[in-house]
Amino acid sequence: MTLRVLTAIEPRHEAAVMTRLGAIATIDVVRRCPDLPDLLAAGAAGLADVAVVSAGLRGLDRDSLAQLREADVHVIGLIGDDEAEERRLRQLGVATIVPADSGPEELREAIERLAASTPHTEIGDAEWAALESGLDPAGRPADDDSEAPHDAAKGRVVAVWGPVGSPGRTTLSVNLAGELAATGVSVLLIDADTYGACVAQVLGLLDEAAGMAAAARAAEVGTLDLATLARLAPRVDPGFRVLTGLPSADRWPELRAESMTHLLDLARGLVDVVIVDCAFCLEDDETLSYDTRAPRRNGATLAAIAAADTVLAVGAGDPVGLQRLVRGLPELREHSGADPTVVVNRVRASVAGGSPERRIGEALDRFAGVSVEHFVPEDPVAFDRCLLSARLLLDEAPKSLARARVRALAATLPAVAEPAPSARRRIRPRSATIGRWSTA
Repeated sequence: MTLRVLTAIEPRHEAAVMTRLGAIATIDVVRRCPDLPDLLAAGAAGLADVAVVSAGLRGLDRDSLAQLREADVHVIGLIGDDEAEERRLRQLGVATIVPADSGPEELREAIERLAASTPHTEIGDAEWAALESGLDPAGRPADDDSEAPHDAAKGRVVAVWGPVGSPGRTTLSVNLAGELAATGVSVLLIDADTYGACVAQVLGLLDEAAGMAAAARAAEVGTLDLATLARLAPRVDPGFRVLTGLPSADRWPELRAESMTHLLDLARGLVDVVIVDCAFCLEDDETLSYDTRAPRRNGATLAAIAAADTVLAVGAGDPVGLQRLVRGLPELREHSGADPTVVVNRVRASVAGGSPERRIGEALDRFAGVSVEHFVPEDPVAFDRCLLSARLLLDEAPKSLARARVRALAATLPAVAEPAPSARRRIRPRSATIGRWSTA
């Protein structure tokens, strides 16, 4: 069987490689593409089975490789003598890589072997973990903090979602992360809200830091590894890392779904628990459905929810907030691989009547078939003090009922050890200016 091949090769290698490909009887080079757009167009037109692509091809990124995969075109990476080229291709997800000076027989074997595989079997989970770990020869991240890597399959992802109306997604996410870190569990808090990221402000961090924008950009171009992620997600306390959100909501096209998926896969190998503060909107951008490759504003949220081991659905404890929660849960379940854990936040008798937790629980169970597993009471004084000082409940109001409920919720998350008093840590955010206030 003759295999159809596209090429997009740098000029310094093109003549020699084309000569060798031409000597292979079972391969038909159907098009020599001068640039990435031509390669993508030829792949989308169904002209080939395999594409031979140089590592230095201008514009090559994770999104373009995804387009080739969707067109059922397998990709072989072509590299020179630079080890960085191979590393970049590996991080982009290219599993089959051959040197530019390979002979005809080596090229033939690589192309035929790849064409006989499927996109899902080109590389195994174990190999992905090794390629994406960013380890040095001694098995440690190549950064300056000497933090030991985790098994890529070990880390758990917790997505925190809530409907429109500020039900307390960020407040819960930040305090959950703090409670986990206080027990000795390593945590990465990711602000993936493309509408109103505010984790940096809540923790008193500079929102001008690279954070999520830089991580997404690195994931897209294939330079995000474990060491880079550790550098972009600084510690606010031992065991508590934060990846701040987009500094401006109009930069949402920078955060793509595939980059988010890659980021979460990598984060699993960095910490025990990854907490993702998601945006409220779950629409699948239907107005853009005619162009499946266009950026999706809700892509990061949907990717995080789909990848999560645990999804927390947070609703405000008032009639409007509960109605929004109930209406949003069916759509949330469509995108989630796990049944959401319902958390009712800001519970107060002034709007729900006497015994508000019992009333809310009975009403949701009777009229909506929703079982509430956790309640967090309203405590405006404690939460206002936390915002003013850019600190957490465990520091500002350690004996409050709200803090006790958040701590109890944290203890139910998978793979979380029982809290140990000796592991108690206090969060000391960096100095930052928030509005007119300066926090330390």
